[in-house]
Amino acid sequence: MSHEEPSQLCLKGSLLLAEPSLREPTFHRTVILLTEHRHDLGAYGYVLNQPTGQTAGELLTSSDFAALATIPVFLGGPVETGQLTFASLNWEASAGLSYQTHLTREDAMRRIKEGEHVRALVGYSGWGAGQLENEIKQRSWIVAKPDASVADPANSSSLWTAILNRMGPWFRLVSRAPDDPSLN
Repeated sequence: MSHEEPSQLCLKGSLLLAEPSLREPTFHRTVILLTEHRHDLGAYGYVLNQPTGQTAGELLTSSDFAALATIPVFLGGPVETGQLTFASLNWEASAGLSYQTHLTREDAMRRIKEGEHVRALVGYSGWGAGQLENEIKQRSWIVAKPDASVADPANSSSLWTAILNRMGPWFRLVSRAPDDPSLN
């Protein structure tokens, strides 16, 4: 990413990878897709690599959602965890990552038929004005560009490590840091 001050960057569409030293259990080794970011208003996005082990069918018992029953559910973040959102992520080599959040039932079903990856997200991750920029300055987050691996929910368990490994030698070392850095 750029070497500009974080307060000058628009990070919408970027990934945030939690530094191993980030001690907040909710964000341990998370990969967050920032879907909105403005320094003066704040930022929000969704964790992409914390599956809950549930499917949408287990949470939405109405027959209206039967076509979406097998969609995996992920913890999108610690805010509004009582709310379920459908999101699609798609990767095209020429255009990169495209995403759409807050899909209706009909939109989610259409996107699945079109071959896009759809996931259900419980909650979201959010920051107030200037908060994320301060956390980046404190080195709580590594900012990265998305690649094809973020679109497929099947990659979630290895996503954090895989992205760091592709970022270069220093980040490969970061990806191998122990869960408790004091043990290093």
